[in-house]
Amino acid sequence: MRRYILKRLILMVPMLIGISFILFVVMHLAPGDPASIKYGLNPEVSESARANFSRLYDLDKPVLVQYFLWMKRFLSLDFGRSFIDGRSVMDKILAALPATLLLQACSIFLIFSLAIPIGVISAVKRGSVFDNVSTVVVFIGYAVPTFWLALLLILFFGFKLQWFPISGMNPWYTSYLGGMERVKDLIWHLVLPVVTTAFGGLAALSRYSRSSMIEALGEKYILTARAKGLTERGVVMHALRNALMPIVTIMGLTLPALISGSFIFETIFAWPGMGRLGYQAIMNYDYPVVMGVAVIATILTLLGIFLSDVMYALVDPRVRIEKT
Repeated sequence: MRRYILKRLILMVPMLIGISFILFVVMHLAPGDPASIKYGLNPEVSESARANFSRLYDLDKPVLVQYFLWMKRFLSLDFGRSFIDGRSVMDKILAALPATLLLQACSIFLIFSLAIPIGVISAVKRGSVFDNVSTVVVFIGYAVPTFWLALLLILFFGFKLQWFPISGMNPWYTSYLGGMERVKDLIWHLVLPVVTTAFGGLAALSRYSRSSMIEALGEKYILTARAKGLTERGVVMHALRNALMPIVTIMGLTLPALISGSFIFETIFAWPGMGRLGYQAIMNYDYPVVMGVAVIATILTLLGIFLSDVMYALVDPRVRIEKT
């Protein structure tokens, strides 16, 4: 098992280098110039000042040279400084990362606490009212664009009913609140972003759980268990253990999907996380911040896939034997 884990960790290195190189090249091929974005048409900024800006951030060098310089700094965990405000990129990411991790952790908890029970109950009570209703909801989850759902929730629960706040995480007034009141306000601000972020993953995982459970309940060992007089609850628990094995693979892919979606959801809800930081950096051609956010998101994605592989190898020893 150690050899399998070590091999998977080593494979992450070339993947990270390849993804970072592609991102760097694509970003620099995009039309536009960071100096023009920063200074615009300001007549007080001379051409020599713009040239100095490009020289200061190595923008006057070929793209490959820029990438190797960036990689050299990255190996010492230095992502450079923002073009816009001159702050350290690492400081900006560390300030935004907790908000993103909090949002993703709540979304993952909601997905797995609801999706697997819904899928199992739908499979056991196949053809029932619960199964039919959950199937309709799941298909809505597949069909509805999540950004449209976010706007719908903001309109209905934010403006019409005024039940939940529509943006932000820690408004100015929280500094005047006590400990529990501040936690309660944070939970209130989390409701709409978490529901929106988790909706697509909830629909996909519950459907996958249902299919996996139906397949497990149709196996011959389940017929044997029933023939031996095992209770229905015991039969379900027996089938659930085998049905969860393929779901483990999906669990690891949930994190990358949530991270990619955070660019949209955090911007819509003005959530001060890494996705919103990355979106603003892309709009401002702030290359150092874009690369910093992209690399951290890539590392989190690769770690999610790595954990998925390790969990799958733990529940099914045949996997690690075949891959080592």
